[in-house]
Formats: sequence, structure tokens, C-alpha cells
Amino acid sequence: MPAFDLPPADLEHYRPAVAEPADFDDFWTRTREEAADAGDALLSAEPVDNGLRLTETSDVTFRGFAGDPVRGWFSRPAGVSEPLPAVVEFAGYGRGRGLPHERLTWVNAGYAHLLMDNRGQGDQYGCGGDTPDPHATAPGGPGPAARGLLDPHDYHYRRLITDAVRAVDAVRALPGVDASRVAVAGNSQGGGVALAVAGLVPDLAAVLVTAPFLCGIRRALDLTDASPYGEISAYLSVHRGAEEAVHHTLSYVEGISFARRAQAPAHFGVGLRDTVCPPSGAYAAYNRYAELAGGQEEKVLHAYPFNGHEGGDAVHVRRQLGWLREVLGA
Repeated sequence: MPAFDLPPADLEHYRPAVAEPADFDDFWTRTREEAADAGDALLSAEPVDNGLRLTETSDVTFRGFAGDPVRGWFSRPAGVSEPLPAVVEFAGYGRGRGLPHERLTWVNAGYAHLLMDNRGQGDQYGCGGDTPDPHATAPGGPGPAARGLLDPHDYHYRRLITDAVRAVDAVRALPGVDASRVAVAGNSQGGGVALAVAGLVPDLAAVLVTAPFLCGIRRALDLTDASPYGEISAYLSVHRGAEEAVHHTLSYVEGISFARRAQAPAHFGVGLRDTVCPPSGAYAAYNRYAELAGGQEEKVLHAYPFNGHEGGDAVHVRRQLGWLREVLGA
């Protein structure tokens, strides 16, 4: 698939206006307060046999949206006792936390690592998930992207983003974590969620975002029918006349709005032939990143002109590792 979005020269300066709801900040403040009222984030951390000699893993449960239990894998380099900086990672669309030996890059780089399970997901690829979504009964399509689309209070991503914020609270309560040096990271859906957390948690040490979903949502719906955006379009093709309500709901999870509020140093990656999460969304979030905080935060973006949703793949991960080492001093 050749490049289909804006030309690279236009992407570099692309700063679209975003129709933010007037109560965007109040909506998320209330949502976070309701989750916090359920109690401390961390519920349990039970050691598991991961079959590995150089990595120790615990099965973590923490309180997410509405106090619901959310699972995760917490890993550390074996035999290391001092507090370590931590990376909280959010998985891609349709994927769960899988098995504890699947994602070892960050722990092998010397970080504590929490991989959050995606509530109500885990059945599309990978090795499954362990966190149900007890609130997934509102009108909407069968896929997570369309669950609860008619009301922002019912929308799946209100719950998932709240889980992600609470995951940061949980990792800071785990033993062996330097709570002052916590980064968030993710690709695709995980990248969009990481960006949302960066906009909601002001004291993160860093954020790593690749091919982010939920950025430039209106434009993406016009450009691609690929899932997850295609699931929203499919819902609207059946529920004719629901566009206003759906766009209103989506405005509360728009990644550009979260990016404007973020403050942590940021590392972005994007493939210019990405037909799943069009590159203009990533550029818009990058170009408007931290603007409400003065726009002075360190940020970098790596673009891959001949790559799609896979972006820079392992080459990009190598760049992430080097950048995070410099930012965290670890």
C-alpha cells in the first residue's frame, strides 16, 4: 500500500483543531476520583513460575475502573534488589496479557515491567487475557471499539484508560520500584492508551507511543475501514443517524486532547503507510504534545516512510531503548 495520508512535509506541521467537549477535564477528574474511591490500587502480587532463570515474575491484581480487578504481569531482573525504574506497558487491540515469558525486552534492559491486561479483550490474537469487563452491556457493536459508543460514560475506552491510570498507581506500590521513575509505553491501541495516561498523570518520567490508535479519530474514520476504526464505521453504517452521539463520545478519548495536556518527555514512532492508524493522527498528537504545559517538554518522533502499522519494528525498539536510558539515567 503506497502512502495514502498527507505528504510528509505537511505532516511535519500538521496541527489540526480539535473539538474538545467543555467538560473534558471534569469528566476525567470525576472518573479518576470514582476509581480512587474504591481503595488503594494494588490488591495482590503473587510470584509465579515463569520457566525463566533471569527474570522473576508476579501475577498482579489491581483495582481499575469502578474498583474492578485487573490483572497484569510484573517482572524484574532476577537477583536485583535495588529499586528500579519501571515501564508500564499497554497491549494492542484484541490482545490480552498472554503468558509471562512473552514480553521480556524491558525487563532484559534492566527495568521493572508491568504488562497490563486489557479488560474484555484477549480473544483476537496472542495467548489470551484474564480480565473480564463486567460493564460491557451498553448499546454498541461486538468489538471493544464499538462497545458503549452512544454515551461517553458507557464507552469501553473510558474503562480501559482508567485501568491504565490505576496501573501506574499499582506499579508505584510494588516492591522494588522507583516510584519517581515510571514510564508508560504501547503500540497501536497501547500507544493511544499510553498517550491518554500521559495526559492524565502529570508526574510520569517518560512516555513511548508508537502508531497510536484514537488520535485524529474523525479523520481516521474518513481514511480507513481497517479495524478498529472500521468497527466504528460498521456500527454507524447500521445505526444511521447516530453520528452526532458517537462523535460526542469519541471526543472524550481523543488522543490529541490528551497529548495537549501531557508533560512527560515523549518518544513517538509512526509508519507513513499505516492504513490501520493513519499517520496524520500520530503527527497531530506529536505536534500538539504538551502545548498546555508550555510545549517545552522533550519529544522526538521517528517516521518510517515505507512501513505500515509495524512501523520501525525492532529498529524502533532499539531507538526506544537508547532514548529511555538517556531520559531515565538508567
